[in-house]
Order: sequence, then structure tokens, then C-alpha cells
Amino acid sequence: MSVLIIWVMGAALLLINIMLRTRILRLEARLRELSNPQEQVAFLRQQAAKKNKTPAIKALRKQYPELSLIEANKMWQQV
Repeated sequence: MSVLIIWVMGAALLLINIMLRTRILRLEARLRELSNPQEQVAFLRQQAAKKNKTPAIKALRKQYPELSLIEANKMWQQV
């Protein structure tokens, strides 16, 4: 009987995890839609004038936490 309870609890936790993960992914996608890429590039250009690549990308990601490291690096290559 206790094994059945453990399985049910595990399944419930798995479903909750899946629901929360999909919600987070949708929220991240919505945040990306709301953010303006031109603002991000302008901010990166300001940072590039003052700093080297690594500190500029760190400042960009601190300002815009929704950006991944790969996206920030691609922006750096555009600048």
C-alpha cells in the first residue's frame, strides 16, 4: 500500500513539475516578445565603448536577464 502512495505522490510531483516548467517557458517567451532588441543592441553598444567583450556581455545580461549567453554573444558579433 505504501508503494502505491509513493508512486501516486511521485506522479503528482512530476505533473506539477511539467506544468510549472511549461508556465515558465511561456513567461520567458512573453518576456522576450515584450523586450525591444533595438534597446538591447543600443545598450550593448554603450557598454562596448566602455568595456571589453566579457564585461560588456555581463552588463547586458544583468540589464536583460531574459537573454541567454548565446543570444548575448550573437548580439556582440553584430556590434
